[in-house]
Amino acid sequence: MLFDMENLEAQSRYKILTATVTPRPIAWVTTLSDDGVINAAPYSFFNVLGHEPPTLALGLLAGKGRFKDTATNILATGEFVVNLVSERNADAMNTTCVDAPPEIDELALAGLIAVPSHAVRPPRIAESPVSFECRILTSMVTGPHQTIVIGRIVCAHVEDAFVQDRERCYIDTQALRLIGRMHGSGWYARCTDLFQLDRPTWTQLQHAHPATSEAP
Repeated sequence: MLFDMENLEAQSRYKILTATVTPRPIAWVTTLSDDGVINAAPYSFFNVLGHEPPTLALGLLAGKGRFKDTATNILATGEFVVNLVSERNADAMNTTCVDAPPEIDELALAGLIAVPSHAVRPPRIAESPVSFECRILTSMVTGPHQTIVIGRIVCAHVEDAFVQDRERCYIDTQALRLIGRMHGSGWYARCTDLFQLDRPTWTQLQHAHPATSEAP
């Protein structure tokens, strides 16, 4: 079935995107306002973009007639921290989804501990197994109060228990027990049902399917 995304209502477009692009990693973003108020909120329109330099992107949807506090703070200060969400932190993360006014510290509301970052002013979430300290590279307003932010990762923190080999940067990914966002309100996924595929080489494919390498 064809859906004309140019002519659908916004909520219908949202339903199609969130129902099909899954699971989505969750960026639990901490920022500071100009007045020094901590803000924390989760966003699933998020992913890494590359490693030279290490970059990530956030899609920050509009608030009620204004930019969300996260977008406002990032655009004002140029700094933010992306904390990842493990299964053990799901309830606390969900608490920080609340539509609290800008002067409310969501970390305190959720009973979470803010710890100093190494290179940026916004704090990390102590309970998060992985945190990325970021500085903004660029941003783009893509709709009324809707913003894309691309950040450069300047520091990465991984909980010691999940680092298998520091020198070779081996991380026990499965032990992190990160969760992802699924379709619809309140639906999440665990990363526990895995399978592995070896990436083929062109030589292997030629041997397996000789006809694919023959000229027409």
